[in-house]
Amino acid sequence: MDNNRRSFMKIAGISALGIGANPVLNAFASSQEHGKNPEAEFLTKEEALTAKRWGMVVDTRKLSEEINAKIFEACHSIHNVPEMENKNHEIKWIWEDGYHHVFPTKANEYLNERLEGLPFLVLCNQCKDAPCVRACPTKATFQREDGIVMMDFHRCIGCRFCMAACPYGSRSFNFRDPRPFIEEINPEFPTRMRGVVEKCNFCAERLAVGEMPACVEVSEGALTFGDLEDPESDVRKLLETNYTIRRKQALGTGPSIYYIV
Repeated sequence: MDNNRRSFMKIAGISALGIGANPVLNAFASSQEHGKNPEAEFLTKEEALTAKRWGMVVDTRKLSEEINAKIFEACHSIHNVPEMENKNHEIKWIWEDGYHHVFPTKANEYLNERLEGLPFLVLCNQCKDAPCVRACPTKATFQREDGIVMMDFHRCIGCRFCMAACPYGSRSFNFRDPRPFIEEINPEFPTRMRGVVEKCNFCAERLAVGEMPACVEVSEGALTFGDLEDPESDVRKLLETNYTIRRKQALGTGPSIYYIV
């Protein structure tokens, strides 16, 4: 963040001298892209998996404590998610919760026994109309054309407006430096710093090199990932043949995560 502020002051100083802003801003953007935002370079790789709008179907009939544990380990180890001793400082990209918390508007007094005791997987909904994107004052949270809501960790100023805007609790704030709490750092993915918000990114860095999200690969069929706008995709076929629900759908955010119940 300090480097960003210094760069901004340089731009402001050059502009004050009367030099055209566009060349300077372009140079600044280039340095940000290649030096500070490692995810930017992924967007141009020819082998990348692409979609008009990425989405996921969670088949709750295939979930279990064992499968959930595999999913958590795969996601959190790849993305350098720390294991905090203080649960108030916990960082979560994907986690589990009960039906009544995940679907508070769809609960009833006589809920099916299986659903009542099932640990539901929860992650960022990658909303079609994401309120977190609108709330972010620095564009650290932004949405790609394929629907994935991304985080530029270097732009995040820690205001937490995005957390207040998200109705799903899908974002975490680093109250402490997370690096000491990472058992084994994955050098292929950036670590974060204190004062930064983070969340699931649908494994955008893996999609960019032709690989499916890590959680999907280890889910033993419980998670299906694909293009929601492609009628021939696996996710669309599942949606056409199964009854599914989404979290707080009435809010109009357009969640891209569907649950087969």
